[in-house]
Formats: sequence, structure tokens, C-alpha cells
Amino acid sequence: MAILWKIDPAHSEVEFKVRHLMITTVTGTFEKFDAEAETETEDFSTLKRVEFTADTGTVFTKNKDRDDHLRSADFFHAEEHPTLRFVSNDFQLSGDKGKLSGEMTIRGTTKPITLDVEIAGIVVDPYGQTKAGISLSGKLSRKEFGLTWDAVTEAGSVVVSDEVRLVAEVQMVKQS
Repeated sequence: MAILWKIDPAHSEVEFKVRHLMITTVTGTFEKFDAEAETETEDFSTLKRVEFTADTGTVFTKNKDRDDHLRSADFFHAEEHPTLRFVSNDFQLSGDKGKLSGEMTIRGTTKPITLDVEIAGIVVDPYGQTKAGISLSGKLSRKEFGLTWDAVTEAGSVVVSDEVRLVAEVQMVKQS
């Protein structure tokens, strides 16, 4: 019998990091996201499925003008593509580290992606809930997903890198 786990958004962070002018990194998050996982046992060694979604209209980088630009047709085109989605299709774990592969859909384009995973542990909290801590990281090419806006400075520097690093620290709650 499958065990269902749901993300605890109050104790989870999902971020992306992009080089700006190739000299600094800008970090962004999504204020609304959801995820669930299914395992066959109480631990994640038997992970069967993961599904993650984020509301592209809630992208947040601490700069309103940049956030509005990211929501526009130049990037996420949030009005037409309100959700980005990841659905797993393979999971390999050795000890507490592994690889989670699946299909990422951004802006209507679906591509394979593999994330590095570390299972931080599983505990029962003071309220009797079983929780799992998981770290994920990976990278993707934004242009492969149709986020192709580009600009070059007068000196010839790229304004926004193509490579996007993904970093997530999530807490999953076992459902009864």
C-alpha cells in the first residue's frame, strides 16, 4: 500500500539562482508551490512518485520590476502558463544520497531533468506527525524551456545567464 507525503510549505524553500551580468547571483522563489510523493515504505528508499508544481505568477526576487518582468511573456508568461510542473519517473538512492529524474514542464515545454537528492532524515514531531527532510539541487537551461529573453551590456556582458540552478530544502509530512 502506497504511503502519501505532502509538502509542508511553511518549512520548505524552493529557489532558483541565476547569474546576473555574470558577476553576481540573483535568487528567486515561488510564494505558492505544492508537492506530494508516494513511497511503498516509511522511508524514501522506495519512492515511487514525486509531483511538484509552482505558481509562476508568484515568482519573487525581492524586486517588483524584475518580478513583473519574470511574469511577462519574456520569461514565464504567467498569464498563459500559470504553473510549472515536475513529475518524477525514476529514483535511485544509495544510503542517504540519490538521483531523482523526471520531466519538468515550464511555459508549455517539457524536458527531462535530473536532481541530486539528499535525505536528511525522518522524525516524528511533537504533534505526532512523521516528517521527512529532503534537499534537492540541479540545473537547467532556461532557453530550452522557451525563456529566451536576452540582453547584452555595452561592454558585451550577458545580462542573464542561460543556466539556472535549482535548490530546494523541503519537509514532507506523512499523510494518515
